[in-house]
Parts: sequence; C-alpha cells; structure tokens
Amino acid sequence: MYVSETLGHFGARFHCAPVTSDVMHHAKRAVVDWYAALIAGYGMNPTPLLEKAMAEDLDRGAARLALGRQASVKAAALIHGTASHAAEVDDIFKHAIYHPGAPTISAALAVAQQQQASGEEFLRAVIVGYEVSTRIGQILGRAHYQHWHNTGTVGTFGAAAAAAYLLRLDAAQFTHALCTAATFAAGLQQAFQMDSMSKPLHSGRAAEAGVAAAVMAQQGVTGSLDVFEGKMGMGVAMSNAPDWAPVLADLGEVFNICSMTFKNHTCCGHTFAPIDGALALQQAHGIDAADIAEIRVSTYAPALAVAGNPAPTTAAEARFSIPYVVATALLFGSVRLAAFDAARLADPTLRALMARVVLEVEPVLDQQFPGQRAAAVAITLHDGTQHRFLQPTRKGDPDLPLTDDDLQSKLEEFAGPVLGADALERVARQLWDLERAENVGFF
Repeated sequence: MYVSETLGHFGARFHCAPVTSDVMHHAKRAVVDWYAALIAGYGMNPTPLLEKAMAEDLDRGAARLALGRQASVKAAALIHGTASHAAEVDDIFKHAIYHPGAPTISAALAVAQQQQASGEEFLRAVIVGYEVSTRIGQILGRAHYQHWHNTGTVGTFGAAAAAAYLLRLDAAQFTHALCTAATFAAGLQQAFQMDSMSKPLHSGRAAEAGVAAAVMAQQGVTGSLDVFEGKMGMGVAMSNAPDWAPVLADLGEVFNICSMTFKNHTCCGHTFAPIDGALALQQAHGIDAADIAEIRVSTYAPALAVAGNPAPTTAAEARFSIPYVVATALLFGSVRLAAFDAARLADPTLRALMARVVLEVEPVLDQQFPGQRAAAVAITLHDGTQHRFLQPTRKGDPDLPLTDDDLQSKLEEFAGPVLGADALERVARQLWDLERAENVGFF
C-alpha cells in the first residue's frame, strides 16, 4: 500500500481498536494543556482580528468558540487553532519539531461538537490525529524544518485525521482526506523571521484545511495516493526524499501521544534548555544577576536560527530570543506571560543583561537534535568565577515531564483569570473526566 493508504486504513479502523487507559490518560493531558494554551492566546492578536474577519461565519453553526459564541465548524477550527498557538505555550512532539495540539485538537473539537460526539470519541479522534501527523512529521524531519513551519504543514494531517475519524470516513475516504490535506499543507519559516502575526495563523489554517479535506473526502473528492512518496511528492518537494517505512512500522503499537513535551515557559521551545540551564546555575550557586559579566549559551543550530534574535522589540520577537528569555529568567525567576508586557520589554536592566549573552552552536548538541534538545550554559562573574552546566533536556520533555498537578496549575494560571474560579473548577473537572462525558458541549 501507499503511505497514504497505510495511514488511512489505520485511522478508519481505529473505531474498533482497543485503547489502553494509559494512552487515554495521555490524550486527556494533551487536551488539558491545549485548553490552557487556547485560553491564554484567546485575547492575543491575531485571534480577536480573526473573529472580525470571520464575522459571516460566527453566531451561527454547529460549533462553539471558547467563550461561548457559535461558529461554523471551519471557522471554529481556524480561530481555535490560531488562539491555541498564539501564546507559545502549546505542546510539542520533539522528534517531528511540531506542535500537534493546536491544529489537531482545534479541528477535533469543532467536528465533535457538530457530530455531538462523546468525550471518548473525541479523545480517540485526538489520538488518531496525533499518531498520523507526528509520524508524517518525523519522516519529513529536520530537512523539512529548514524552510517549512511543521505546525502549519504537518498539522494539516493531524486536523484531517481527527476530523475524518469523527466523520466516520471509511478507509478509502480517510486516505483521500490525507491526500488532499497534503496539497493544502503550508507555512513558511520566513513568516516569523520578523515581527508578524503569521505563525499562529499557520496552526489555525492547518486546522481549517484539515477539516475541509475530510469534509471533501466524505463527499467523494479524491487525492493522489502517492502524494507522500511519489517522484514529485511531499517527501521530495518538502524534505530530502526520505524513506517512509521505519516510522510506519509500529503504527498502532507505539503511541506518540504518550511522549509529548508540555511547555513550562511561555516562549519558543528552542529557548527552554538555555532557560533551564541558566536557572539551574543560578539556584546552585546563588548567582545575583548584577554580578554576571557573561552568559554563554552553546546549543544546537536550529535554536539559534529560530530563536537567536539579539535585540527583540516586540513581544512576538521576544518569545523567539534566547538572550531575552535567559536574561528574564535570571532577573525574575521565570518566563511566563508577564515576561512579555510592555514594561518588561523596555526594562533597562534586562536589556543590559541581554547584551552579555553570547550564543554559539555546539556541534555535539547539534548532532543530537531533534531527538535531544540540550544546551550548555556558562556564566562568568565580574570577579572571574565561572560556572558551567549542561542542561541535557527540557523540563516538560518526556524524560523530565510535567506532572498532572503541573498541568492543572498551568490550566489555572492561564484560564483562571479569563473564566473565573467557578467556571474554571467546572471545566477542569470535566476535562480530567473527559472519557466519561456524554458529549463535548461543555467546552
């Protein structure tokens, strides 16, 4: 079979597949984390602008937006997919350099509301979307990430697979949904090399396009079955003509949703190991930021290419600046939403500390990417004392995971101020008990 058929048959048959309690629990963790990211980004541009732009598709339809407004299914997928990526706190599958939650869960929820699906069916759709898309992303690999934003490209498959599952497409229809999604997939790295609103739109557009591909396939629209491995297919056009076989071999046996990274900082994931390493040094040696002469960060090349901005001027740019977030962590102890307000961006003490940050590629750590996201941090004090620490992973990665309590705290921090205490308590209880919900109308 073609790659598309292998994935399509897996998705269509998943209705009858057993799902262990562990896999189901990891799916719930992903949804809790997604919801925290959704509410965190809901008031951030471009989300409010999208609501204005999509006015004709709002206040009607079978889906509902986070704060209660009715929406068409595709509009809900687009707006939620954008909002849940806007604050840069959504999940990561590191082997695919990809944020699956924002496009996949946004699409799944919109279609689940339309279909009046149960909580268990919704979670199963999320699992299917994660498994299909993370495997495609892993195959496309680092070569794809050089020019393409994986959440915009690979995310289209997560959305299409989740939607196709909930629409109960048969194997042929499911396959064609993925094939059509392949030719919809887009999102350029250049779009966020300077200040813009494009990056979260990549996720939103992936969610919308994935839903559209599934609905089209339901009505008989077909795609090219060899769209992945063909001589002008996605593997050649958008990567380095990879072998598709290895990651498909354990499909249905190993579930990537159990190996997610959940963010502990409110910024680009490439900055996390430098932040964690700097904080570890500060805590171990009682370092006062005023005593620092130099902070040298040695890490993998894509981290510097994406997040090496030495002089950010906006919140969007600052989230992709290792000097900014490392200096923030050392001065304020954490990098959360307050790190990117106007006063912090203009803080002269922070700017002075940023100027002492030196970035360099460490070849050994570069070779370990994307499977390992490490950074070596060396802090030299004004008196000549030097402290060095190798941060081998990031807090939140599968080998140093956030606990359920950590995710609950994240939900409370990001959603509480918007929802209020009573609504937050109700939603949190329903999220953690999602597999027993009769439908997902409580979102």
